[in-house]
Amino acid sequence: MKKTNYLLIILLLITSIDLFGQDPLRFAEEVKKFENASLQYPAQNRIVFTGSSSIRLWVDFKSYFPEHNVINTGFGGSETSDLIHYKDLLISQFNPKQVFIYEGDNDVNSGKSGLQILADMNKLVNDLLEEGVENIVIITPKPSVARWELKEKYEKVNASFKAMADLSPNVKFADVWAPMLNEDGKVKSDIFIEDNLHMNKKGYDIWIKVIGPLLIKP
Repeated sequence: MKKTNYLLIILLLITSIDLFGQDPLRFAEEVKKFENASLQYPAQNRIVFTGSSSIRLWVDFKSYFPEHNVINTGFGGSETSDLIHYKDLLISQFNPKQVFIYEGDNDVNSGKSGLQILADMNKLVNDLLEEGVENIVIITPKPSVARWELKEKYEKVNASFKAMADLSPNVKFADVWAPMLNEDGKVKSDIFIEDNLHMNKKGYDIWIKVIGPLLIKP
């Protein structure tokens, strides 16, 4: 059996898994600020960056994309199930041409299984494809000093995201994990703020080298 067919069967099987996570209503007040936010942006070639706090806290976000119509809807310490819950508000209302998703980081840390994380991401991506989003980019959960003990779990999740992305020409994979490591295979220590989890500008400078080539043309 071909690899792609085998992976497709796996993805079909995991769609039967019930989605679970913390109560998404804990983010209700935070995401409320995005109500009718689509009115604030030009309608053409919208690019939504969404997901957990590595997106929300992106230092000088718009300065990295001077020629693109980018929108940042990152929120809190979200998991993929939270983004599914708030998809209409954080993504769909913008009718985006392209969507960059950063989820999975907090899912791993919360103890979800790799299969559950993949199932959640698969549902989110498929829902967006069905809505007509033409280009989706999955950003790998990043390595960090604070969560380095979970390294192997992150690597497995990243591999599963890549396998899923490989099944669709409309889904891309942005590997920010590898370039955030030193030559010895350990995570760089100077690319984070004091909590050793969230990134400083050096970290985002690494990200843009991976993400930049994947942006749609303005």
